[in-house]
Amino acid sequence: MKIALLLAAVALVAGCGWEAGSQAPRYDVTITYWPSGRGGDARSATLTCDPDGGSHPKPAEACDALLQHEDALQPVAPGTACTEIYGGPQLATISGSGVHALLSRENGCQIARWEALAPVVELS
Repeated sequence: MKIALLLAAVALVAGCGWEAGSQAPRYDVTITYWPSGRGGDARSATLTCDPDGGSHPKPAEACDALLQHEDALQPVAPGTACTEIYGGPQLATISGSGVHALLSRENGCQIARWEALAPVVELS
């Protein structure tokens, strides 16, 4: 009886198009980039990592940066001392697959996050 149930489950999964060893991409996100701030035009792209793909102009480079700097997806901790350096009006969001990050260049902490993820967010 157990073998029959196991075979039925395998047949059901096989019929759904699942392949042994296949898995969802590690990241499946949408990036929106405002080069001149929210008042300006926006650019958008999709990105999947592991396997690399999507409409991003440089998916392999973007995925490398994303996987190497996953900590930059996290917001700056409250109370963190950041230099008051303004890096420009650029804004970007990265959202999807459990990620929602807003990036800016409003101070030293935000600039560090931006630079770590620049290959992801700068869609040019």
